[in-house]
Amino acid sequence: MQKRLVRKQHLEKAIAEVMLHPKPKAYLEQYTIPSEVAAEILYLAAYTYDDIINKSVVDLGCGTGRLAIGALLLGAKEVFGIDIDPLAIKVAKDNAKNLALEKKTNWITADINVLHGHFHTVLQNPPFGVQKRSADRIFLEKSLELGQRIYSLHKSGKRNREFIKRFIERRGGKVTGIFHMEMTIPKLFEFHTKERRNIEVDLYRIEGKTT
Repeated sequence: MQKRLVRKQHLEKAIAEVMLHPKPKAYLEQYTIPSEVAAEILYLAAYTYDDIINKSVVDLGCGTGRLAIGALLLGAKEVFGIDIDPLAIKVAKDNAKNLALEKKTNWITADINVLHGHFHTVLQNPPFGVQKRSADRIFLEKSLELGQRIYSLHKSGKRNREFIKRFIERRGGKVTGIFHMEMTIPKLFEFHTKERRNIEVDLYRIEGKTT
């Protein structure tokens, strides 16, 4: 079994070594999750709720693999990452190889809707729906289909919380925790006017329909 990292700062440092997307696309809202936020999510899932260690984990819209690789470092039994962007998956594979984890990760280049099966834990940092309206809802629906436990990151705000909670409950899921976090996003695209921008986000822990 993969030796687990027990110190959060060690996990954060390892995740920080995961290469970023070299050519992120605005229409896919490809913002890399900061290493400290990824570590916070994974630590919460692993040590507060026991949803990582020896569990099957899938990362929907995995990008370059930060959450998927972090889950494996914490002792996940098996890890899958799926993303529609071939370049993101190529970088994810390189990242896993650089950490000597290529034999323990499974990467899929495809739309998330082609994925079927059951996993204990779903991790996802979906598009917020800024570039494509309701993009985050597609991820929520798919995660509820696939997972027993779901960790999903969304833009913060009272109205958004009320909508997401209602959306999940109407589809058979249950929100068991909402954790406020802050993400720092660097300037990536031409329409960005600031070098850095802080975004308030909420992490939802959800019990899925497959429970």
